Amino acid sequence: MDELDQKVTSIFDGKVVRKDLLHRIKKGTNVPTFVLEFLLARYCASDDDAEIQGGLEAVLETLNDNYVRPNEANKAQSKVATKGKYKFIDKVHVNYVEKDRRHWAALENFDSRRIAISEKFYRDNDRLLQGGLWCEVTIAYNEIEDDDYVFYIEDLRPIQLSRFNFEQYCEGREQFSRDEWLDIVLRSVGLEPGKLTPRVKMHFVARLLPLVEPNFNFIELGPRGTGKSYFFSEFSPYSTLISGGQATKATLFYNNQRKKIGLVGFWDTVAFDEVGGIKVKDSDTIQIMKDFMANGRFSRGVEVIADASMAFVGNLDLSVDQIVNSEVYDLFQPLPKEFDLAVMDRFACYLPGWEMPKNSSDFLTNNYGFITDYLAEAFHHQLIHTNRFEEVNKRIHLGAAVEGRDEKGIKKTVAAFLKILHPSGSPFDGEFQEYVEYAVEYRRRVKEQMNKRKSDDEFAKINLSYMNDDGKEVIVYCPESKFVPATQEPIRRDIHSDESPKKAVKESSKEEPVELAVAPPQAEEKVSEVLDPPLAEPVIEELKEQHYTIHYGAAGYSYESIVGLFLKGAKSIEIEDPYIRITHQIHNFVRFCEAVTKTPTVRKIRLITSYDDDTDVRKMSENLSELKQSLLELDIELELKINEYMHDREIRIDNGWIVKIGRGLDFFQKPDSWFGIGANDLNQRKCLETKVDIYKR
Repeated sequence: MDELDQKVTSIFDGKVVRKDLLHRIKKGTNVPTFVLEFLLARYCASDDDAEIQGGLEAVLETLNDNYVRPNEANKAQSKVATKGKYKFIDKVHVNYVEKDRRHWAALENFDSRRIAISEKFYRDNDRLLQGGLWCEVTIAYNEIEDDDYVFYIEDLRPIQLSRFNFEQYCEGREQFSRDEWLDIVLRSVGLEPGKLTPRVKMHFVARLLPLVEPNFNFIELGPRGTGKSYFFSEFSPYSTLISGGQATKATLFYNNQRKKIGLVGFWDTVAFDEVGGIKVKDSDTIQIMKDFMANGRFSRGVEVIADASMAFVGNLDLSVDQIVNSEVYDLFQPLPKEFDLAVMDRFACYLPGWEMPKNSSDFLTNNYGFITDYLAEAFHHQLIHTNRFEEVNKRIHLGAAVEGRDEKGIKKTVAAFLKILHPSGSPFDGEFQEYVEYAVEYRRRVKEQMNKRKSDDEFAKINLSYMNDDGKEVIVYCPESKFVPATQEPIRRDIHSDESPKKAVKESSKEEPVELAVAPPQAEEKVSEVLDPPLAEPVIEELKEQHYTIHYGAAGYSYESIVGLFLKGAKSIEIEDPYIRITHQIHNFVRFCEAVTKTPTVRKIRLITSYDDDTDVRKMSENLSELKQSLLELDIELELKINEYMHDREIRIDNGWIVKIGRGLDFFQKPDSWFGIGANDLNQRKCLETKVDIYKR
């Protein structure tokens, strides 16, 4: 134990843990950090080597006995059935199932989606209902055979602090200098500060800013392997990391069908991993995101206000030198094309990920740091209950080039630094000036890249500055672009010139652009946006009626190829087909719905079908109800109606098109083998003979 270890263990007794113990266990198990530290704090709260060794063995034994690994779900269920009940460590989700009119719990690795749960558990822990929580959970076996569930939750304890005393946390902080506290924070996330430069230390602290400041918009782009996503996936139980494919407005913001707020209402930070992979099906998603990033509110039929910060992390495939010296590329290159300048302008902080060291055991600490969960609770408390913006507003003095969104972003960044490093008091003038300088740089990086993209001078005021203690104006530069004309004075295309834009750029450049060794697809798209002249509006052929026959044994047909083009602008679809009854017919209907969901405007699907005496009505109802619940997650309502006397097969689209398929949706042959080509891809499945008529009402 060094001097700082002795100080922090005496002042924060029971709230710190040796981080090398975490590293030793972490390498051998895929368990979130706060779960492991929860166990280490329980069993290894000592500085005696023998007790620590015994504690480590207890932690490993607990993980072996109680942590459910994904490939051991059957073994875990068997333990409950044979012993009557058993305690596990797993992530618990709670879902409301409309057809059952009740809530069911689901355990990720235990692999059961129908576990009975008492209302008190999800009433006291909202995040069970949105995203799930890691818990110590006691699962019991239900001996009553007539009940419709086998397992139920007897007890549940979230793996996080039950109580947090912010005043005590602040009192402890007052006994440390700023630099000592900075080192403790870095050790708490597993890093040894003595091996980091002062600038990189501040970068690591900046990664934590979205966890303490509400509605803070953060972006970090850089090389792979620098730990960008760790801070949002494992550091805090109040943060969630999602992949780009989950970025729908129903998931993120508000599900109109369920009347429930999305992730932004349940998490302090919603982070997007691999931001370049975000797929935006509906332009409304981006518009709602802009509204939320601007002021923490949006409207989807109802006015919603939430505090969640948004963080975007991703990879740069080009070197920074190539990008900043290019007249064409910019440091927002990996972002999806839907992220326009209005989205970028809402970023308060662009962290230079290329300055961060690669993950290496050389940078890991062997000293004491806060239990991750304890520090996360401190950050959560400050995000909800403290506001340092006004304090910053009184002390900060910014230059004339700083505009509205610049000012807001800079002040929020400084306020977040104060919450992390000075939770209970004010920094010295020199320290405050240091935070201001970092904040101005992080915002300037955003402004420079927008200025590079824009064909006019809307964002040309890039020389952001502040007044120092002597009253002198200090202009802050980004190190990577300070002496680079391509970024500081980007060339504007002359829209009145007859000269080829590419030629004009080359001749007027102050220095020859660096030749790019790699040109990923996203970058090529942005090159064309900057260099190519405006294209004429594409000619869209008007859809015409179609009448054709699908012959027996033909392939190359799917629901999407038949109706996809005719769904443009559709909000509601009605399917009338009496033969959506048995399993394979319902599977066909599921595939049809999957094709429909690719049209982002669709909000309602109505199915009119029937059944006969041979139909297993209960099974039919269960299958269609599961589909209904699944569509609700995509903000699409499925309405079901039974008509015993129907015979027609027709698809009616509210944009006026009608599709008649003689055999209805069931026009595919049964595959010769479910392991052959065509078993899953309907385009390669052989068809039965049927006629198709598509016409306008």
